[in-house]
Amino acid sequence: MSTSTNIPQTDPVDTPRLEGQDARTARARSVHRCDFRLAGQLANEDARALTELQERVAAGITARFDASFGTAFDVRFNSIHQISVKDHVAQIPALCYIVPFSSQVMMVEFDLNLVFPMVELLLGGAGEGKGADRDLSEIEDGIMQDVVSLVTEEAEAVWAVPGLALEPGPRIMPPAMLQLLRPTEKLAVMQFDARFADASGTFSLALSSPLLDSLVTRLKSDRERKKSRMFTFPVPPLRERILDCDTEVTAELPAVRVRVRDLVSLEPGSVLKLRAPIRTPAVLTLGDHGLFEAVPVRSGQQRAAQLGRRSQANDWKGDKRNG
Repeated sequence: MSTSTNIPQTDPVDTPRLEGQDARTARARSVHRCDFRLAGQLANEDARALTELQERVAAGITARFDASFGTAFDVRFNSIHQISVKDHVAQIPALCYIVPFSSQVMMVEFDLNLVFPMVELLLGGAGEGKGADRDLSEIEDGIMQDVVSLVTEEAEAVWAVPGLALEPGPRIMPPAMLQLLRPTEKLAVMQFDARFADASGTFSLALSSPLLDSLVTRLKSDRERKKSRMFTFPVPPLRERILDCDTEVTAELPAVRVRVRDLVSLEPGSVLKLRAPIRTPAVLTLGDHGLFEAVPVRSGQQRAAQLGRRSQANDWKGDKRNG
């Protein structure tokens, strides 16, 4: 997995000049302090990709909750951060609802100020359940197991990690996490905000390092496939692209002279004598180049030009150097 390390800079230390090396090309190396406690942090690109993925998870959970609870839910992805198991457990409320999943690759954590209103909704109430200062009953625990399964089914479908099959276990209390996972192991905690009726709170998906690595690997593989498709996209030759361009052509009479007196006296309905023989053809021109003799005709409901002889002054026929 790509990692980024926070490295505060110090004054650079120049290396001695190498023997026989030109001073203009010699490079100075810099030595900096490194904080190894921050090793293993997500790279910025990976964090952005994970954020986009979790926003899709939040949208899917919103739709599932709306259908299951019969009321409007607003679930949004809040943040992702990496923290050791020991430090994470120290931040969890004592009565938080926690369910570990198969092989402890993930934990689902619900605040009780979300749990009781959700249980009340599913039991036919208005979703105003209180009691965050008490623990859940056996019936409430069973209901929340179904809610947790709904959340993880949506996450598993969006993540699409090959071979991932999340099986929920029984609820545990926060201190039990220290027995299931190494206290120093890093967790990637993805926090979501949820609002419905008059209730609001948060729930989190805590991913173990192996699951996070698999997820990041899958995202990197998707990025590589997109890049490869971009590089292999067929590009038409320059000649074909030029032939598909639009250009302006005109069908006009050769240069004729008209008296200024005739132009000044023009009115609507007047006939301007061009003093050119009727048999003189027009010329189809492209820019300043006359290509063909042309006679004005009609093609269906559109005006057209019937081409005659090619203009000898601009014979563009098959220049082999360009053709």
